[in-house]
Amino acid sequence: MKQPAIVIPEGLHEVLLHACCAPCSSAIVEWMLANGIRPTIFYYNPNIYPREEYEIRKNESKRHAESLGIRWIDGDYDHEQWREGVCGLEGEPERGRRCQQCFILRLTVAAKKAQELGIPYFATTLASSRWKSLDQINQAGLIAQESLKSESNLSPLTPHLSPLFWPQNWRKGGLQERRNQLLKEFDFYNQQYCGCEFSIRPI
Repeated sequence: MKQPAIVIPEGLHEVLLHACCAPCSSAIVEWMLANGIRPTIFYYNPNIYPREEYEIRKNESKRHAESLGIRWIDGDYDHEQWREGVCGLEGEPERGRRCQQCFILRLTVAAKKAQELGIPYFATTLASSRWKSLDQINQAGLIAQESLKSESNLSPLTPHLSPLFWPQNWRKGGLQERRNQLLKEFDFYNQQYCGCEFSIRPI
């Protein structure tokens, strides 16, 4: 029997969706709503450079969420703190150790936000991009999940809930093609690089 392209974990009805941008979120959110899953979009991307680029992507993400009437949360933008987090990895190639560390930093914050809101699962739209390593993203999500479990066990002040990472390949099930359709329908700003200054490709 053929496995479905997208597998919903048992009991999942609500998820905190870390969103890298509106285009990558669009088909995923549409699919979730059609399948009885309520997403809360968490826009947390301190890697994006420069600030003007960050604001454009943030506003597009917010516009998309508001058009659908779903909750949208703005994470903090602290690019200098992000630079400290990837210090020493500036010369790494795309899909190298810098990207891995970037994913861990962002998904750990997403996991904490899910815990804070009492949302039992978190996922990321990063897993929709063909430019990213799916293995790196899934590993980063599981590291974020486990780090939060460890913190919860160590601190009696931490809420009991430790959210689980939903490792899903969002390129499957026709979502990549649907993404491209929605990009045109919403007239989204379509960025040409991942986000950080090290990923800007020479023109």
